[in-house]
Amino acid sequence: MEISGIRPPAVAGLFYPDAAPALADEVGRLIAAVPPAPTFSSDITPASGHESSLKLRFPQPKAIIVPHAGYMYSGAVAARAYALLGPHAGTIRRVALFGPCHRVAVRGLAVPHARAFATPLGAIRLDREAIASALQLPQVIEHDAAHAEEHALEVQLPFLQAVLDDFTLAPFAVGYATPDEVAEVLDLFGGGAETLLVISSDLSHYHGYAEAQRRDRQTADDILHLRLLANHEQACGATPINGLIELARRRGLKPRLLDLRNSGDTAGDRARVVGYASFAFTEDRG
Repeated sequence: MEISGIRPPAVAGLFYPDAAPALADEVGRLIAAVPPAPTFSSDITPASGHESSLKLRFPQPKAIIVPHAGYMYSGAVAARAYALLGPHAGTIRRVALFGPCHRVAVRGLAVPHARAFATPLGAIRLDREAIASALQLPQVIEHDAAHAEEHALEVQLPFLQAVLDDFTLAPFAVGYATPDEVAEVLDLFGGGAETLLVISSDLSHYHGYAEAQRRDRQTADDILHLRLLANHEQACGATPINGLIELARRRGLKPRLLDLRNSGDTAGDRARVVGYASFAFTEDRG
């Protein structure tokens, strides 16, 4: 793909493998290890008039929340959400990706000037038309430095490349913004099946194992009940998560918890852990 203005990978070799074959193998292994997608019951009244309970396939996610640590720590948790996208690979043509700013302070939401983001698996073309529409909002600015070294967005890209077909990307580094300001940007991407919303966030940081479990269960419960998160102690991506919660309230999206663990479960000791969770938001089927 010949594209000028490419943002190169910043954390390849640190958060994930920097060689394409090794990266493809790692992501493939993480996806393959995910159990079959859950089904859920729906009580219906068929033409016969007799009520029955059917097992329905997990619907296409409209949005997902996924962690962004190194793959050895959070890759298996993220894979639980990305594995749901396989059946919809031919439908999803655009991904709007939102994550917190870790290195650069930003007021609002920052987009880059780049035409593409690269990983060892190749370049992903940015949806410049969608980005131009977002820039009409006062809370959206162009800020390349916010993206240059940011890992929260980058670590999601190889997963997206592995599970989707041809798609474009609209990346947003989220700084100081209100839930309504974030929701307004999310809402630009409409309710069509062709667009997936991805929120990148870890949960609590550097507590003991049991305390982290307690805190992260509460955060997960807040998200499942569409309660706004109180602060960034709950999740480093609390700001984009709160924007998604606002959007879910307006559109009637239903969150489902897919996985909840921490680094004490995946890699490292249990003295100071980081929490990870993955969620899928779908249209509410009752």
